[in-house]
Amino acid sequence: MTLDLRGGTALITGASSGIGAEFARRFAGRGSDLVLVARRADRLEELASELRTTAGVRVDVVSADLAVSGAADALHAELTQRGIRVTSLVNNAGFGTHGAFDHSDPARATSEIQLNVGTLVELSRAFIPQLLAGNGALVTVASTAAYQPIPGMAVYGATKAFVLSFTEALWAEAQGTGLRVLAVSPGSTRTEFFDVVGTDDASVGRQQTAGDVVDTAFRELDRNRSRPSVISGRVNHLMAVGTRLLSRRAAALTSARVLGDVRMGGQRAVDTSARASAK
Repeated sequence: MTLDLRGGTALITGASSGIGAEFARRFAGRGSDLVLVARRADRLEELASELRTTAGVRVDVVSADLAVSGAADALHAELTQRGIRVTSLVNNAGFGTHGAFDHSDPARATSEIQLNVGTLVELSRAFIPQLLAGNGALVTVASTAAYQPIPGMAVYGATKAFVLSFTEALWAEAQGTGLRVLAVSPGSTRTEFFDVVGTDDASVGRQQTAGDVVDTAFRELDRNRSRPSVISGRVNHLMAVGTRLLSRRAAALTSARVLGDVRMGGQRAVDTSARASAK
């Protein structure tokens, strides 16, 4: 059964590019008004202008840095002041850091956890009463990084494991309501994520497009009995499921070899980072 989004309003974070922008186009294409949130106001306005013309929907833009504490409450207050009620929420904003943990920036790691986990939870809690009153969707963008340890991206992988577990739990709690809850896990995806990271060490296999990822999400949301989570791409699915056959020790060491064998203690000190729409 196709998810009917007409007459609703979807709040999409990290909407200035990549997966977030593609979610915006799909929601608009199904007749949903939009609230687009990201730091880059110019990019948001460009997308908003496009969708107002092509889809004929209302599009509100909010420029905000969601990686700071209190950002979720501030956004909720802003939309309340504008008289906007949210019926769908796509928690897409996030960023990753790459490098040996002993060379990482503590402040950046704190921001990474705040955006990928803290703000995601806070936004979900702030808007859940409105979501439950409608018939929309709560979607989170996790990652195949959620399915095994990620040496060289230890914080990022851990945050995405949280997102996956958190969303699957909310899926169970939402049974019997009109709200559809889904975590979609992309693998390597052609977005600005790796351009800003400055390394392809964390990219494994063929990269999908943002459209591929959003196609996967909507196919699941349209099912009569949708699952709590889905992995985008058959190869990504096989790789993620395959880690269950390994011991935790073997999974960590295998991931380390695949992802460039980043180590602490100066053996291969790399410190690059990214802030972009979540992969």
